[in-house]
Amino acid sequence: MKNFLLAIRTLSAWSLTLLIVFPLIWLGLTAFKTELQAIAVPPQMLFSPTLENFHEVNLRSDYPLYAKNSIITSVLSTLLGLAIAAPAAYSMAFFRTRRTRDILLWMLSTKMMPAVGALLPVYVMAQTAGMLDSITGLTIVFTLSNLPIMVWMLYSGFKEIPPDILEAARMDGASIWGEFKHVIRPLAMGPLASTGLLCLVLSWNEAFWSLNLSSAKAGTLAVLIASYSSPEGLFWAKLSAASLMAIAPIVVVGWFSQKQLVQGLTFGAVK
Repeated sequence: MKNFLLAIRTLSAWSLTLLIVFPLIWLGLTAFKTELQAIAVPPQMLFSPTLENFHEVNLRSDYPLYAKNSIITSVLSTLLGLAIAAPAAYSMAFFRTRRTRDILLWMLSTKMMPAVGALLPVYVMAQTAGMLDSITGLTIVFTLSNLPIMVWMLYSGFKEIPPDILEAARMDGASIWGEFKHVIRPLAMGPLASTGLLCLVLSWNEAFWSLNLSSAKAGTLAVLIASYSSPEGLFWAKLSAASLMAIAPIVVVGWFSQKQLVQGLTFGAVK
């Protein structure tokens, strides 16, 4: 009976994994097909791979520009978010008040609102400030969008630090900045790295704000992918090639940093 249950769990795990990975496999196969092969019914599983779609993406679109914009906005928004979220989480974790929990819940509740609900005011403010289709505008929006998650993750991580260590540092005359720099930061490198990695992924994958606040000048890879949807229809093979080129860098980063990402998502889960 035990072996039977183990076989069922193993089969379920493999089935779930295949279900999750299958879209990526299909995307990769379609990227190496011609447009006729991509829309063939029934789907062609045996075909001669071609690099025509990747060549077409590089020829038709300025892929390096979109990739550069994605890297800049993702990295800058992550660094700016950490610079804001770390002091906020430090204050809430070690200088709690009666309203700390309410503030945290309010911050998290802002993520429950559909992004389209804030599109009009954000668009008007960006237009008034001259930040439409600009790296600066996207960086600020990405930062504010991810800030609640960053504060929550760092708050959970900082709460794992024993308060006795901080009391000892204060008795030795450490200032707030010295306490954060020499005690909190070394002990919280795991939470800081995990939070940064997760928000880097979220910023890289952000499509809604990129499509609505940028175009050719500051457009990210999400804008490049969307450009292959036209009134004439979808160019499935080229769309797949552009998507594969867009997700490949962040998939590689996520693969090599999966331990830190899982750690960041489970801070405080087990007491």
